[in-house]
Amino acid sequence: MSPDQLVIYFAVMATIFGLLVGSFLNVCIARMPEARSVVSPPSHCPACGHGIRWYDNVPVLSWLILRAKCRDCGTPISSLYPTIELLTGCVGWLIFQRVVAGPEDLDLAHGAAFVVYLLFAAMLIAQTFIDVRHYIIPDELSIYAAPFGIAACALLSWLGYPGAPTWKESVLGAVLGAGILGFVMVAFWLIRRKEGMGLGDVKLLAMIGAFLGAVPAVPFVLFVSAAAGSLVGVPMALLRRRGMGAALPFGPFLALGALVWLLHGPEAIERWFPAMHLMFQL
Repeated sequence: MSPDQLVIYFAVMATIFGLLVGSFLNVCIARMPEARSVVSPPSHCPACGHGIRWYDNVPVLSWLILRAKCRDCGTPISSLYPTIELLTGCVGWLIFQRVVAGPEDLDLAHGAAFVVYLLFAAMLIAQTFIDVRHYIIPDELSIYAAPFGIAACALLSWLGYPGAPTWKESVLGAVLGAGILGFVMVAFWLIRRKEGMGLGDVKLLAMIGAFLGAVPAVPFVLFVSAAAGSLVGVPMALLRRRGMGAALPFGPFLALGALVWLLHGPEAIERWFPAMHLMFQL
């Protein structure tokens, strides 16, 4: 197998791994808001309670083969399940393309980076769907994951992965992320005397900062999330004034900003925000 073919092979494996992670995310999204274990009992149909056979648990394919119905009771299976699996598989492929530029990157450091960043992205995907549905961000997907982010950055730095934050930069990123949104949350309450942002968002940005480092990652994530939130939030606010629409969680936009940074952040700053790029180079 040639070096280029080897890269293609591992890219396919990365995508499959992403699909499998997405399958597990479906369990997390369904159970975490109800404070249920994500490992016990094994996957089963919520309607009839029958356990899902291993060959009925193949990401995307099983849903298609079963025609979106439970094999035992015929209850429809939501299209959200294969959607999350496909999304995570695509993200896995994109992260691999980002981490592995060529055959020379097929080493332990880049492999570890792929695993770390895919798990980071998976947590962002899970919290996004949970936040949209339940307006909560589980601590397991935010502040509890921050120490893992710090340890992961320390590992990647030790392995020599280029661009990985040091553990000190990771700690600073967690503190900066929590500090900025914590200040915004307190200031809004003092001015308006009502909650404008949940503590879950503060914890989430702390976790994001732990994985990505302090600067320029955290300011970039905030800029992208605020811009995306404004594009969606302004029309939603107008709809709410007319008695339509629902409250808009900010967590998904923070997740979007983090993913954009992970995949294109440094290049985006260099190309679109040259002044910011020069400032952080000093």
